[in-house]
Amino acid sequence: MTDPSARRDLLRGRFTATAVPRPPGALAGLAFGEACTGCGDCARACGAAIILCDGEGLPVVDMREGGCTFCGDCTRACPTGALMPGAPWPWRAEAGPACLDANGIQCRACEDFCDAAAIRFRPMIGGRARPVIDPETCTGCGACVAPCPAGAISLSPLTSEIRPC
Repeated sequence: MTDPSARRDLLRGRFTATAVPRPPGALAGLAFGEACTGCGDCARACGAAIILCDGEGLPVVDMREGGCTFCGDCTRACPTGALMPGAPWPWRAEAGPACLDANGIQCRACEDFCDAAAIRFRPMIGGRARPVIDPETCTGCGACVAPCPAGAISLSPLTSEIRPC
């Protein structure tokens, strides 16, 4: 289980709880939930105002209003060590089926806002194009989330591939 509130979800009968993006530098797994006091210092330090509190009082990153600059202000403001500098950001952008371009309506707003140039559009039959996001180039900053008029872009956690021995 990777989400800090996963244990609480399991005990409450929510077996399909999804991971939520915590601020950059968040400790992995249950360690974050144990270290974070929910003081809100990280949210107050965030110049982009994208850190909010979830139902458990823990910080979550909400890219609907803008993207993360990875400035580190939230990490430096954390008094408990729940956010560690230099920890990797395990989230990447993902385009869903509501994408206007994939449905025949010219848009490409996400591509315009991607400073990392991680979003490209692959032509499809019928004059449509579908967004392809390069997970190696994408930083997961979320700058593409807010400008998407269809709400088709979201952040997804990176998953490590598990192979049998």
